[in-house]
Amino acid sequence: MGNLKKSIFKLLLENRREAKEYQYTVPSPDSYPYQWLWDSCFHAIILTHYNTGDAKKELLSLVAKQFTNGMIPHMNYWQEPEKTNFPKIDWGKEDSSSITQPPMLAYAVWQIYQKDQDLEFLSNIYGHIKRFYDYLLKERDPRGHHLVSIINPDESGEDNSPRFDLPLNLPPKQTIEENYKKRLELISKNHKCNFDAPFCMKNFFWAKDVPFNSILVENLKILSSIADKLNFDEESEYYHHQASLIKEAMRSLMLEDGIFWSTYGKDYKKIKVKTWAIFSPLFAKVATDSEAKNLIKNYFLNPDEFYLPFILPTTSKSDPAFDPKGFWRGPIWISTNWIVFKGLKNYGFEVEAKYLLDCSIKLLEKSGFREQYNPLTGEGFGARNFTWGGLIADMLEN
Repeated sequence: MGNLKKSIFKLLLENRREAKEYQYTVPSPDSYPYQWLWDSCFHAIILTHYNTGDAKKELLSLVAKQFTNGMIPHMNYWQEPEKTNFPKIDWGKEDSSSITQPPMLAYAVWQIYQKDQDLEFLSNIYGHIKRFYDYLLKERDPRGHHLVSIINPDESGEDNSPRFDLPLNLPPKQTIEENYKKRLELISKNHKCNFDAPFCMKNFFWAKDVPFNSILVENLKILSSIADKLNFDEESEYYHHQASLIKEAMRSLMLEDGIFWSTYGKDYKKIKVKTWAIFSPLFAKVATDSEAKNLIKNYFLNPDEFYLPFILPTTSKSDPAFDPKGFWRGPIWISTNWIVFKGLKNYGFEVEAKYLLDCSIKLLEKSGFREQYNPLTGEGFGARNFTWGGLIADMLEN
């Protein structure tokens, strides 16, 4: 595995960019030449296995464009790339987007701290982290029901996932162009709303996504640990309590027949679309042991669902939206494999976790560092020299 780890670090070095005093990593030079929120969190997690100094720089550049209300934009435009296949969108903000992405930031910060015990870094970035999670808890849950909402499918990190077809009023079978048009309309409405999520954007798109809230639960628990390490006792207790409240709300409002479903609207209509998201509660230990066992038996190990020649497809084979070449509608992404891998380890599914890791490695060996992979053939799709494959370096350490 030594050569693989060297290849991962080489890729991150090649995708490294500098702007003024900041250093960051682009996911793919040709296709994604900017900085993305959860991508940078993944980059920092990977970099902890090579150089924690670089990991810290990655996150410090990420939070540099944080909004005054605490939101961290999901894209930072540091400089114009020489060439790109990615169209630049008018988000209504200068030098960044106006939406966010899954809040993996505290996890990345804590992993850095676990490696080098740098309290000064922890202290310096704590204010940024605190304001980000406070924004999510308040602005994205205005009624205090303890589930955080997203205002655009892109905030899930899974742009055209079939989980969002229903709130977008789209059929299971659609074109990428049809989906993209709907999401662009939401960006325009956000601009017209003056970026008011809780009282304006909720009228157009307001979804409680299972992975987003699962990631939030785990990160709030970690934020509690960070606050404790910095001797902010009341804040530590507060964030731990908030994590518990969201976990309880997920069980109350999302769980049905052993599966956690994303919901939309103020009446929490369940979106019963089988994507990899059904496994994401394992990441934050939201599911019970028996629920986890049923998920693995009935879905993870079921060849009619997710147990395809290569795993883990982002959409179940049995779902009407399944398309092995359909972006987030079937292909494998190493980032979601990493999240599910962590979840499997949480519940002691060591054999299944190893199989998922081995399968992820085979995809890289077969098709290289690609954005996504066909779950039936292992063929690579989308962007080349894509950094998320580097998460295997972290999976190998567990």
